[in-house]
Amino acid sequence: MSETTASAAPTAPVASTGSLSSRRRAARIALRSVQVLLALFYGIASALPKLIAHPSAVEAFDKIGWGSGAMYTIGALELAGAVALLIPVLQSLAAIALSALMVGAFIVQLTAFHGQNAATPLILIVPLALIAWTRREHNGELLRLVRRG
Repeated sequence: MSETTASAAPTAPVASTGSLSSRRRAARIALRSVQVLLALFYGIASALPKLIAHPSAVEAFDKIGWGSGAMYTIGALELAGAVALLIPVLQSLAAIALSALMVGAFIVQLTAFHGQNAATPLILIVPLALIAWTRREHNGELLRLVRRG
């Protein structure tokens, strides 16, 4: 091969190790921030009104026809999911469980509330799915802990 041909060959850009690790660190921080924000949302804005029987939550569950038992149960599940989002070994499972709750919330919004606010559960599923997928390596660790105990 001649010198001109060899120098014209395209070269792939080489990412420096420092910039790659700093990007990974930034991505981890961003994902952790999303987890904290979701935990705050589920714990304060979603679970708390149900657990203290706020009139708006009571009215919504009465309209569905489920009553206070379901309201307290769903509030407790949301609070448990919020806390579990902050515990490394549970975060993937928590995101999956909260996504399942959001599928149910979407169905309820469509059927009982004629689609009003139906987009909210779907929007929340997106970051939850990202957390479940990104943190999936913790599922094996959780399984080992459960089998050991």
